[in-house]
Amino acid sequence: MGVEELGTDAEGNAKVAAKPGKKESVFRRLYVGTGAFDVVGKRKRWYVFFGALVLVCLASMIIRGFNLGIDFEGGTQIQMPANGLHGVITEEQAKESFQKALGRPATEAQKVGTGNAATIQIRTDTLNAADVAKVKQGLFEDLGPKGSNGQPSVQAISDSAVSASWGGEISQKALIALGVFLVAVVIFLAVYFDTRMAVAALISLLHDILVTAGVYSLVGFEVTPATVIGLLTILGFSLYDTVVVFDKVRENTRGLLGLTRRTYGEAANLALNQTLMRSFNTAFIALLPILGLLVVGYILLGSGTLQDLALVQLTGTLVGVLSSVALATPLLVDLKMRDPKYKQQAERVRQRRASQERKAAGEDFDASDDDALAKELRKEKAYAAAASVPARIQKQRPAGKRKR
Repeated sequence: MGVEELGTDAEGNAKVAAKPGKKESVFRRLYVGTGAFDVVGKRKRWYVFFGALVLVCLASMIIRGFNLGIDFEGGTQIQMPANGLHGVITEEQAKESFQKALGRPATEAQKVGTGNAATIQIRTDTLNAADVAKVKQGLFEDLGPKGSNGQPSVQAISDSAVSASWGGEISQKALIALGVFLVAVVIFLAVYFDTRMAVAALISLLHDILVTAGVYSLVGFEVTPATVIGLLTILGFSLYDTVVVFDKVRENTRGLLGLTRRTYGEAANLALNQTLMRSFNTAFIALLPILGLLVVGYILLGSGTLQDLALVQLTGTLVGVLSSVALATPLLVDLKMRDPKYKQQAERVRQRRASQERKAAGEDFDASDDDALAKELRKEKAYAAAASVPARIQKQRPAGKRKR
């Protein structure tokens, strides 16, 4: 299908080169899944890429930290209608009025909802009753938010205090849930597949968690309880995609130790190619409702829980499909190739291919091998017998007799 095996390297990976002729398109190779994409053979490059990505994310989490929401840090939230005496109230106007009242800026101001139901939420550190009263009076005088009766009113501005202990409890329960999930994953994969597949899948899952969290640190997305919930949900998708690939790897490598057609790395790479388009299609279909949540949460309803949930799922889905394709399977191959049985099988494959190459070049004769020597002698005798047969001469008809 447009590729040709030219032997194996030291790690048992096939050396592949294109056959002369019409070159296949990328989309055809994706859908056909003939093993044209050598992901496993180039796994060291992927290791460098994923390693650099994890280091950048870890550095950001250590140096920059996270933009924790009010649910985790605690503080005061002031909320008012976005429709004021002078028109629609913007986040910038709310921040300016807050700073004018207290002499220091608010932590964050965002608009939630649309139309007449739109509100402005101002979040800041914990304020005492006097400061809350100053802020409310300042917002009323500067912006005049309208109440349910359509008239500006101080009562239209509400406040609430959020304790940091609530966010801490959520974080603690999320960590417990994550630990239970990872233990259950390892046990399931170890029973359903084997221990090395469980280890490779676990490393891939930890990678997804670190990178998703690192992206939040790098970009500065606010971390809310919805973010934590979304982070737990993406692990299921990443695990599903990894299990699909591993199941095909198991199918391709069944009885492999008794064969000399492919090494474990080649069989795993073929399985990866055969499921590659399925992984991409699954990720694409999964991203459609996530993008819908993001559009609805940000454009139609404003910033809120839907947006936080969609952001973490979008990031985690993209990272999860990439790690299941280019990280989990290469890790599995490296773990398998530590086993002497698979090393010996890869050596037998290499020897078989080397023998085929010598045979094709006419150099496959070993005088020390009795069977090969007897075979070569029989071949020479057959050639000699064929060469000693005289050429067939047709009989001449008498000149006087002709066939009538």
